[in-house]
Amino acid sequence: MRTFRLIIACPDRVGIVAKVSNFLATYNGWIHQASHHSDVESGWFFMRHEIRAESLPFDLDGFKQAFTPIANEFSMTWSVNDSDVKKRVVLMASRESHCIADLLHRWHRNELDCEIPCVIANHDDLRSMVEWHGIPFYHVPVDPQNKEIAFAEVSRLIDEHEADCVVLARYMQILPPDLCEKYHGRVINIHHSFLPSFIGAKPYHQAALRGVKLIGATCHYVTQDLDAGPIIEQDVVRVSHRDSIEDMVRNGKDVEKMALARGLRYHLQDRVMIHDNKTVVFD
Repeated sequence: MRTFRLIIACPDRVGIVAKVSNFLATYNGWIHQASHHSDVESGWFFMRHEIRAESLPFDLDGFKQAFTPIANEFSMTWSVNDSDVKKRVVLMASRESHCIADLLHRWHRNELDCEIPCVIANHDDLRSMVEWHGIPFYHVPVDPQNKEIAFAEVSRLIDEHEADCVVLARYMQILPPDLCEKYHGRVINIHHSFLPSFIGAKPYHQAALRGVKLIGATCHYVTQDLDAGPIIEQDVVRVSHRDSIEDMVRNGKDVEKMALARGLRYHLQDRVMIHDNKTVVFD
């Protein structure tokens, strides 16, 4: 079913839901899903509506034109997207295959409603797996002494393939600040730790030294602050003193795949709203 996804964030006040609902009713809009959240601490209101596209008398541009006066009245940050227009997702990887293999499998099975125009990797190890899926693979090695050249090429490829979203599927490189700013709110990373614990490299080793009883993974948006961007999804698995570091890594990889897949799916379905350094995720 084709829907228009209306996403709204604005200062909270009386009458927002009534105004939007009345607007949709005026045009005979059929609300398929409706989600609301009022954040008492920040004083902001968040809304996500899915409206059956065939129930409305106008296309997406017509919707935007008709709704703009209401958005201005309530000082809304808002967008409306057509569910039939698939987002273009560029995947980035390194040598680890578990996350990207899982995403490619889900995409191949039509479980991820997106297009994958290309994969960019700093090593050539995953080329055959990616190209088996009929997806272009670009090997862009990163020179530790001169990373600017590589990231300039990465930026060029992302722009060339008109990416709506970039997923770091265990890319294992830190994006420079200018790329983080350029693609703000559009770069998704999977970190193999239950953030904010064990930031940085080898989190499973850190966890083992601390004797933790739960390990996890965090899917989050990338910012200039390492592993500190708004969190989309997290998951955990129980471990014990009997588990070796290798056991933790193996179990952790399963959690990483699930958290990343769910986080990306929420993003593709316009269910994630960023406010400051937090997210509102409508299920």
